[in-house]
Amino acid sequence: MNILILGSGGREHALGWAVLQNPKCDRLIVAPGNAGIAEIAECAALDILDGGAIAGFCEAEAIDFVIIGPEAPLAAGVADRLREAGLLVFGPSAAAARLEASKSFTKAICDAANAPTAAYAHFTDLAAARAYVTAQGAPIVVKADGLAAGKGVIVAMTEDEALAALEDMFGGEFGAAGAEVVIEEFMDGEEASFFVLCDGETALPIGTAQDHKRVGEGDTGPNTGGMGAYSPAPVMTDAVTQQALDQIVRPTLAEMARRGTPYQGVLFVGLMIKDGTPRLVEYNCRFGDPECQVLMMRLGAQALDLLLATAEGRLGDISVNWAEDHALTVVLAARGYPGTYEKGSVIKGLETCPEDSFHMVFHAGTTRAEGQITATGGRVLAATARGTTLQEAAERAYAMVDQIDWPEGFCRRDIGWRAL
Repeated sequence: MNILILGSGGREHALGWAVLQNPKCDRLIVAPGNAGIAEIAECAALDILDGGAIAGFCEAEAIDFVIIGPEAPLAAGVADRLREAGLLVFGPSAAAARLEASKSFTKAICDAANAPTAAYAHFTDLAAARAYVTAQGAPIVVKADGLAAGKGVIVAMTEDEALAALEDMFGGEFGAAGAEVVIEEFMDGEEASFFVLCDGETALPIGTAQDHKRVGEGDTGPNTGGMGAYSPAPVMTDAVTQQALDQIVRPTLAEMARRGTPYQGVLFVGLMIKDGTPRLVEYNCRFGDPECQVLMMRLGAQALDLLLATAEGRLGDISVNWAEDHALTVVLAARGYPGTYEKGSVIKGLETCPEDSFHMVFHAGTTRAEGQITATGGRVLAATARGTTLQEAAERAYAMVDQIDWPEGFCRRDIGWRAL
C-alpha cells in the first residue's frame, strides 16, 4: 500500500522507519520530512495544515493510508477533511483532538468522567489569575490553555515564578494559546507516559515510557520539548497500568463517545504516580517526541498493523507482541536551546553510526545543503538504541552520540538515570 505520513520531526522519522519494516508498505511519502527522512522515503513539499491540498495530493498519488504525526494538523481538522475525501486516516477528529488543544476542555472531561487529576481553575484575565495564585501559593502549575508546542507549561516553585508565567502568557508569549490559562495544583510523584491506541470503542495499551523534559542533567533547568526518553517505564507496573486504564482512559473515552466525538488514534496519557496511584497530568492526541522513537524501536514492523487496525476499527481483534527489551533515546540539541540558538551548523559523522533494528539516529531539525547535513531546529537528532537491559540500550545510544561530530550541539549524559 501507498502511505503518507504528515510531519517533519523525529517522531515522523521514527514512524516512517517502523512502517518501512512492514511488507505491507509499498511506497512511503513523508510531508514535508527532513534530511534523515529523505534517506528512507520520498519527501513532498506540502502544507500539512491544508487539508484540501493534502486530499488532492492523496488522490494524485493513489495514497491508501495517511498517518498524521503532529498535533497542529489534528487540531486544524485535517483528519476530518481527509476522511470526507474517503481516505483511511490515523488521527483523531478536530473535536476529539481538543483533549490536547484545550487544557480546560480536558479538565471538564475529567470532571464528567470522574477521572483523577489535579485540582484546577480556568482564567481568561490576568487579574483574576494573579489573585488565585496569590491565594493558593506555590508550588503551583501554570498552563497555556491551547497548543504551545510542548512549552506552555510552567511548574512554578515560587509565587514570583507563577506570576511571571501569567504575565508572559497573557502578554502573548505563546500567542493565542496563552489567551486562556489553566492553573493547577502541583502534583508530586514520578511522571510516566502511557500510550493507548483507540478506535472509537476499544482501547489497546501499546507501551510506556519516561522522558526527560528539563534541559539540564539531574532534571534541572527550563522545560524543553524533551531531551531523551526510555521504554518501558519501571513505575508503570501492571497494577498502575490497569488503574490508569480503568479510572482514567476508559472513562474519558466513554465520555468522548457520549458527547458524539469518539476518539480514534493514539492517546498519549501523561501520568503522575505517587504511592502506586496514577493521576492524569495531561492528554496529547499524538505520539510524544522523543517517546515515539523508543516505542517504534521496540514495536518495529507491527506498528503499521496496529495503526491500520486503529483506523479501521479493528483493535478488538489485535494484540501487541512486545519483545522483553528496552530502548533509550538521547536528544542532541543546538547550543542555547530551549532559548535562542543558531541554525545552519554542519553535522558530521552520521554515516559512521549503525542503522539496524537495534540502532538508529532519528532526525528532527535537519536539512541537506550542498551535500552536508545541517541543523535547522532546536532539537536536531535522537540517537536511539535497543538492548536486553536499559544499561545496554544506554551504552549503545551514547556510543552513537560519541560518533557524531557536531561541536554546535549538546546533549544530556544522564538519560535514564532514574531507572538506572
